[in-house]
Parts: sequence; C-alpha cells; structure tokens
Amino acid sequence: MTRTSLIASGLAVALSLLLPGPASARDDGHAPRVLTLQPPIEREVIGNYMSVPGIEPGILTEGFLSSHPDMRWRREALYSYNREEYDIAMDQFLRAARYADKPSQAMIAEMYWKGIGVPRDRELGYAWMDLAAERMYPNFVILRERYWERLDAQQRRNAIDRGQPLLAQYGDDDAKPRMERKLRIANHQVTGSRLGFIRPGLTVRPFTGPLAGQTITAELYYKPEYWRTNRYFEWQDKMWHAPDKTGHVDVGDVQQVDDAPEPDHGRRDNHSDPAG
Repeated sequence: MTRTSLIASGLAVALSLLLPGPASARDDGHAPRVLTLQPPIEREVIGNYMSVPGIEPGILTEGFLSSHPDMRWRREALYSYNREEYDIAMDQFLRAARYADKPSQAMIAEMYWKGIGVPRDRELGYAWMDLAAERMYPNFVILRERYWERLDAQQRRNAIDRGQPLLAQYGDDDAKPRMERKLRIANHQVTGSRLGFIRPGLTVRPFTGPLAGQTITAELYYKPEYWRTNRYFEWQDKMWHAPDKTGHVDVGDVQQVDDAPEPDHGRRDNHSDPAG
C-alpha cells in the first residue's frame, strides 16, 4: 500500500500494535493486540531543561548534543515552549524535525492543530502528525487518527496534498540519512576509536552539562545505541514503544479518545507534550 493510500484509509486507532486485546480465534493461535496510549515517560528536570528519555543527564554535554541535533533542538524547543516563546520553539522543533525527531514533529502538529503560537491550521496539523506517526509510535498514531476523524472530506484531501512536500523534507527517507551523517562524522572525530574499543575503566570528564567537572564512564557515554547508525533508531523505537515489525497488525473498531485539555497559556510551565 502506498503512503498516500495509507493516509487516505484513515486507519482505526485500534491497529494492533502493543498490548493484548480481547482474545479471539486466529489461524496462528495469537490473540489480536490493541493500540493504547502509553504512559508519560519519566523525565528529570536539570536546571532549566528537561532530560532526554532514556539517557543519563550527565551525558548531555555540548559535545554530545552537537552530534545529536535531534535531541539538542528538541530540548531547546521544549525549554522555549515552556517559556511561551512559541515562535522560537517552532523554529527549534523544525530544526529537530529535519533530523527525523518524531516527538518534535508531533509537537509541531499539536501547535498547528491547537493554534499555539501559530494560526490554527488543522490540515497542516494532521500532515505533521502523520509524519510523527510514520514509525507507528502508539501515542502519535492515536493522535493522528483523532485528527483524521475531525477533518471533513475536503480537509482530508487538502491535508494529504499538503503533506507531500513535508514528507519529502522531513520523512524518514530523507531525515534519517541526515541524522546518520551527523553520527558518522562524530564517530570519525572520536580519538582512539573509543566507539569500537573502549578500555575498561576509561572515564570521560565533561566540561559542560549537568555533571560538568565530574567523571562518567566511557562505557556509558559511548554506548553504541547513542552513536552507531545501525543501533540509534532501533534504540529510539524501543524508547517510544514502536511495534514489533515482525509481529501481526490487526485492525479493530475505532476507540473513542477524549481530547486533551487546551493548554493554559497563562502558566509558565505548560509543558504539553503529545509524547507523554
């Protein structure tokens, strides 16, 4: 099925992805699984910034973040967003989105859908959320299908058309290689081939970041899933609960999902993150 036809079909939010659903007979003996919202990811607040899911805060040095522009710009954008500097946040989310950052693409979608810092544009909001759901991360798929149900027929056609240039620039086919090039450059710049051969007991002493001046183990700082192009997106899929690509996908009935409350723009800490 082509991507356009996938979008146009408006798949139900009960696409079988993660958690067991009601048992039913199947030829292979497995019960269908139902897509459900994932709980919020625990994120430590370090100074003015939230930590990155799945990464020790001490690793987030300037050197690490310069080699991971997806994390860097998402982190900067969330800080700007929580300060209600929405124009700055949008620019920073767009920078992260260019490096295949699905949570940033989802935040852009929410900003357009709700009109946060930009004129409300639900067609464009859907197009961005469809990009965010490209890897079938459950929360983004649920939001995409919620959006789709609220568009009329003409808006759906417009959303699909407007999504094509976004797909060409921010879709995984183009954005993933962009991110992988950054990681390859970083690998070449590491002295002593530490990514391939890390001596036991070797430590790294960050000069920036939350643990500046302290030491962390090189094994932690140079974990392959943070630096190896063949591991990086697999690690992200695990963090954001991507479905098992070898598993079964079933389509069930549409599930009713209530809208999240509109953010209170009068608060200084209104962190509205569709990723949870």
